[in-house]
Amino acid sequence: MPNILDTIMDLETIGKKIAERRRQDDLTQTQLANRARVSRATITALETGVQRELGFNKIMCILAVLKLDLHLTEENAGRPTLEDLQREGGQ
Repeated sequence: MPNILDTIMDLETIGKKIAERRRQDDLTQTQLANRARVSRATITALETGVQRELGFNKIMCILAVLKLDLHLTEENAGRPTLEDLQREGGQ
C-alpha cells in the first residue's frame, strides 16, 4: 500500500500551477492578489515555494479567480487518470 504522503499534491506544486495559470491569463501577481483578496507577498511566496502553509479559504479564493478547482478522488494506486492520458496523447 503506497504512503499517503507520497501521493498528496503539496503546496509547492499547487503554487507552480497557480503561477503557470496566472501567466496564461496575463495577470500580474498584484492583479491576482487584489482579485483574490490576499497580499501580493502571499502570491509571490506561494508561486516560489517559500509559502509552507496557507489557509484553505485563501487557496480557494486564488483558485476561483483563476477558474481552477481542487478535485477529491479515490486514490488511484498509481494508475494514470483520464487527464494524464489526454496530456500524453497531446489532446
